[in-house]
Amino acid sequence: MKIPLYKQDGTQDGEVAVNETIFGHKINKALIHRILLLQLSNKRHPIAHTKTKGEISGGGIKPYKQKGTGNARQGSSRNPHFRGGGVAFGPRNVRNFELAASKKERRGALFGVLSDKMKNGDVSALEGFTSEKPKAKAFNTMLTKLPLKKNFLFVLPEKDENFVKSSRNIPRAKTILVNYINLADLLKFKNIIFVKDATKKMEEIFLKTY
Repeated sequence: MKIPLYKQDGTQDGEVAVNETIFGHKINKALIHRILLLQLSNKRHPIAHTKTKGEISGGGIKPYKQKGTGNARQGSSRNPHFRGGGVAFGPRNVRNFELAASKKERRGALFGVLSDKMKNGDVSALEGFTSEKPKAKAFNTMLTKLPLKKNFLFVLPEKDENFVKSSRNIPRAKTILVNYINLADLLKFKNIIFVKDATKKMEEIFLKTY
């Protein structure tokens, strides 16, 4: 299996061979959906928090006497049905949204999305990006010259400050290290572009124990 290799000026400079285990994997949509929900759920950090009647200050005495008022008997004015009382069944910031899946399932879903992208011709490679200093204009010029449409996810084999800073303020482009590649980003961006030796680095990381 091979993907096109592009230069910074947008011209194609041959092809790059990719691993069939990663880019020719079986596409299991149900698994992909489940692992995507897992990723999004595990990112949740609950903020909303309400107090129960036991956490509201005051309300230590009965609001009125037990009998003779015509009201239902009450033990505290901090009960949920009183104004200023606690909240029954409200959101709590101690709730845990984390889900779990095996490494094989997570990687199977990742490989499935990459294989689907490969099947649709949305995976390619880039020789690299060079400029005297980080400049969004130069990076945007490169994007317009590439024979690809819509948005771009650039997968880097290692940290490249010039590359990252140049693309940082461009809404339709994002850079990510190969060891942080994930379903949410792969599904958000149409074009997945592996920079330099990112495909080889991915094989080293993801096929080691798969």
